[in-house]
Amino acid sequence: MKNFWLVKQEPSAYSWANFAADGKTSWTGVRNFTARNNLRAMRKGDTVLFYHSVTEKAVVGIAKVVREAYADRTAEEGDWSAVDLAPEKELPCPVTLDEIKHNPKLKGMALLRLSRLSVQPVTSAEFAEILGMAR
Repeated sequence: MKNFWLVKQEPSAYSWANFAADGKTSWTGVRNFTARNNLRAMRKGDTVLFYHSVTEKAVVGIAKVVREAYADRTAEEGDWSAVDLAPEKELPCPVTLDEIKHNPKLKGMALLRLSRLSVQPVTSAEFAEILGMAR
């Protein structure tokens, strides 16, 4: 069964444009246990919403998991994981955090309840709603 996720990134550190130009990236540097466990739950082929945090606060693109969890080589100590993601497409119109907050269908979304979590699950209904809002 396919799962849906959302990953957050500060555009000043690594934007959608950087990701699209690279064609693939290792999602490293996650140092939160819940987010790490979410990385470990990702499966090849799962769909991922790419969210620009801090300045833009908007879902801007869709990616795919192309390699399941493995040891994060950027970790100097501890049991941390990474996955590989590849960009699929930029959304026609970014979906802002404010728009998400004002959509009653998204009131239970992890993005609103766990605002600091950098890797989080998204339901199929939430994913479909976000795509609909991006048109």
